[in-house]
Amino acid sequence: MAQSATSAHLLRIGTRGSPLALAQAYTVRQRLAAAHGCRADEIAIRIIKTTGDQILDRPLSEAGGKGLFTKEIEEALLAHKIDIAVHSSKDMPTLLPDGLALVAYLEREDVRDVFISRKAATLADLPHGAVVGSASLRRQALVKRLRPDLRVETFRGNVQTRLRKLDEGEADATMLALAGLKRLGLEREATAILPLDDFPPAVGQGAIGIEARMDDTRTLDLLAPIAHRATRIALETERAFLAALDGSCRTPIAGHAIVDGDVLRFQGMILRPDGSEVFETARQGAVADADRLGADAGRELKARGGPDFFTSR
Repeated sequence: MAQSATSAHLLRIGTRGSPLALAQAYTVRQRLAAAHGCRADEIAIRIIKTTGDQILDRPLSEAGGKGLFTKEIEEALLAHKIDIAVHSSKDMPTLLPDGLALVAYLEREDVRDVFISRKAATLADLPHGAVVGSASLRRQALVKRLRPDLRVETFRGNVQTRLRKLDEGEADATMLALAGLKRLGLEREATAILPLDDFPPAVGQGAIGIEARMDDTRTLDLLAPIAHRATRIALETERAFLAALDGSCRTPIAGHAIVDGDVLRFQGMILRPDGSEVFETARQGAVADADRLGADAGRELKARGGPDFFTSR
């Protein structure tokens, strides 16, 4: 395989430096090395510190949104300092910088959330007034919807930090994505897996997304063998749903698409942050209509929620 004239490596991967982000980057590197018959160390991994990694004292929704986890990495992509960026797809804003795109996804992991507690077996078993820590407005709203008697507080930090905070008694329970625990070899930490009916996932949850320059045909060709078609179609649906809602991490939104052959099934939900009001919708159709189905579902919920739904707190 011919290498870039500007680099001694086959490809340069940009990633955040958290244990989970690195686990995802190493997974992409291993898949690429296997696909192209090269050694893993022929593919470089460059750690890039993002603004989101440095803001730990307040919710991201107050600091500028989920783009804080991608800004510096995307700047490196546009400056040709890296060839691809590896992301947790649920961290990606709906609008990307000109010239960049999510061009490939690995096969999606389990999309479910897990409940983690040292004091209770399930969310229902937590005592009145117990503290649940979460950085996700979606999870916070879903908890409040089911258990308005609980105290829900913002819980920032990487997976290991949140587990440590739980051990130190800063909260009685928390929730995390099962996919992330699996990638870190920490699945044993899950006290219970939460049912999708009660805890539908964030858009993109469980999917590793790969961002690249749209005009970089060499890199796009190198990525093609590891790209998973069904995950791409599902994510196109979910991201079209999010875009139609003008969604961001300031709004509790859930969306989940499943591809079964040539059939696509989608379920979407919007919630008020306090869980007091919820709107849901579903779509089914041909995979060729993925973008249209997701956008149509988003427009429906936006209309049903009304003009104040996404601004009222």
